[in-house]
Amino acid sequence: MPPDRPAPPPGRLALRAGLCSERGARAHNEDYAAAWLGEPGRKGAIAALADGVGGARGGRVAAELAVRGLIDGVLGQSEALGPRRTAGRAIEALNRWIHAKGQTDPALAGMACTLTAVVLRGRRVHVLHVGDSRLYRFRDGRLARLTTDHAQRGANLLTRAIGAVESVRVDYAEEAALPHDRLLLCSDGVHGGLSDAAIAAELARRGAPEDTARRLVEAALATAVGDNATALVLDLLDLPVPDRADLEAAIEARPILPPPKRGAMLDGYALEEMLADSRYSRVFRGRDTLSAEGRAVVLKFPKPGAAAEASFRQAHLRESWIAARIRSPFLGEMLEPPPERQSCLYAVLPDYGGETLERRILRGPPPSLTAGIGIATGLCKAVAALHRAGVIHRDIKPDNVILPPGGGLRLIDPGIARLPRLEDSAPADIPGTPSHMAPELLAGTSQGDERSDLYALGVTLYRLFCGGYPYGEVEAFSRPRFGAPASLLTRRPDLPAWLDEVLARAVAADPAERFGDAVELLFALERGMAGGAPARPRPRSLHDRDPLLFWRMVSAALAMLLLLSWARLHGG
Repeated sequence: MPPDRPAPPPGRLALRAGLCSERGARAHNEDYAAAWLGEPGRKGAIAALADGVGGARGGRVAAELAVRGLIDGVLGQSEALGPRRTAGRAIEALNRWIHAKGQTDPALAGMACTLTAVVLRGRRVHVLHVGDSRLYRFRDGRLARLTTDHAQRGANLLTRAIGAVESVRVDYAEEAALPHDRLLLCSDGVHGGLSDAAIAAELARRGAPEDTARRLVEAALATAVGDNATALVLDLLDLPVPDRADLEAAIEARPILPPPKRGAMLDGYALEEMLADSRYSRVFRGRDTLSAEGRAVVLKFPKPGAAAEASFRQAHLRESWIAARIRSPFLGEMLEPPPERQSCLYAVLPDYGGETLERRILRGPPPSLTAGIGIATGLCKAVAALHRAGVIHRDIKPDNVILPPGGGLRLIDPGIARLPRLEDSAPADIPGTPSHMAPELLAGTSQGDERSDLYALGVTLYRLFCGGYPYGEVEAFSRPRFGAPASLLTRRPDLPAWLDEVLARAVAADPAERFGDAVELLFALERGMAGGAPARPRPRSLHDRDPLLFWRMVSAALAMLLLLSWARLHGG
């Protein structure tokens, strides 16, 4: 994605469906399938497939009634009941009606059908299944069957079917959904003629859903299976963002175990190099052995202990919330493994390679104006993306900026970010790095807002260009005095005066004197590079430039006036 192109907005259920059904060698097609892909104001989607038994007419009637009745039955009930209850009620009613009709109508005698359905709600797939039709999921190059056949092995005889008996037992399962999952519902005319490997190979081609469904049906019929063949393919293009309750439930459900050691294999992740081992967490560089390309990742494990566990869970919640809602090429991502894959709580992040901005500053030499402004504009865009979503990072510093080897940058580690509508810590407990914290944060009068983030951004850019701090390095628990920032030009006389003025405003001690937002700071940098900024900075008073000297001179002047007054009184 080009750096300046806005990322698509996340958070909407987006699906594509494709269906193909052929009678094959049979005189009639007793299969029936349909999908409801949602509408404004209603959540989720439904897809179902049924394979009729009991004669041409009765089988087709049962299949169509089951699919249509299930979709209408789920949509006709309150969403508050949940998919399992709404679909279960609908299937119970349909089973009784189809069974009774098959007992009383000679033309439909013995009619019954299989039924396999998926209800998509939020980021979950709810599976309901009776019979020997199947549901497959294709994810990350791997095919998984999500249903079990209700049929006697080696014989074409169902052990469960809709309408076969007065009461039916329905298999129910709930699975996590991920963007780019492919779901396949198919009758036995498809899976009976094709191996799992053949099905996986066709799904892996990633053709349009309707083309994939057609090719699967054609391939199955070519094997002379002698049955109707139906395939319904669903592509999950995007999913709703998880809400806070979903995130908290998922995080609390995972235990915190002692962190592994280098060389371990956990949940398919090979831990190859330890990057950090602090009091509260351990960080590894590793490789995802279950991904097709063996993706390089970074894994962060909490260490057991009340304080560490609470801190890590809160940080994990914040990072997950941000990753689900904000997409920007200038922000770090958080990978989302399937919940069933993770045996314990840890964070999985992409390994961007490269180095941190802190390491780049320490390595030297300082960047040229053009290179530095390139980094500065990327950081401004990262902060602007957070602020548009109401997120205050609160720990912007060079250590939290990754410079990948291919260019660009990533602002990472929003684990102490302030999120909208999420309770926050008390002002006395505001975290951060002292030298990058705005005066109002150090004084405890603010919990962090856009302008305190801009201050930290300004300090980061100041360090980028000269390696120092505008007010000197601030020690923890100290109460520094903020006068005027040291001029950038004293350390880098080769830089233009307009940049000194821009950074001085960004790190102003008074929040009201800073830029209004990150976009305004970005425009000031771009205007300066375009030659629109004044060649010389706005003159500053002696009070702003050196307040200590100013007050010494004022004190000396007052002392002189007092001496003159005393001399006049006693000399007359």
